[in-house]
Amino acid sequence: MKRQIPGLHHEGRSSDDILEGIFLVRVDRAFYRWYPQRPFYLLQFAVIEPKEHQGHSLNGRLYCTPKALWKLSWFLHDFGYDPDLMVRDEVDERAVVGLRGVLRTSRTVLNGRSFLNLDGFASADDWDDVSVPCGDQPGVRP
Repeated sequence: MKRQIPGLHHEGRSSDDILEGIFLVRVDRAFYRWYPQRPFYLLQFAVIEPKEHQGHSLNGRLYCTPKALWKLSWFLHDFGYDPDLMVRDEVDERAVVGLRGVLRTSRTVLNGRSFLNLDGFASADDWDDVSVPCGDQPGVRP
């Protein structure tokens, strides 16, 4: 059986396709991946704001090594994860899906491949504060 798949002949995604900046996002998927040296959660986010990027998705990893647990905890706390589950040191993938918050991303190029870094998190309630450019805030000069 033959199938036509538009865009198949083009090379892989360019590094320009990776969104960088601050976004209001919703967690669409969360998967735990166990590797002996570096277990991690693979997260897929749907961009809600800014409007020009609405509908795009972002994929990133949060590692679960002892040195990286602070970042996973930061993410869960700011995105409104159930505090009772956190106290019991439990992460329920189903409870993570649907959480909303602010995500700051950047891009790293390593050996010719682009990777998305999850650099920072904030509560969805903080979106209005972090989304306003400095020059647009009253009393703040660029």
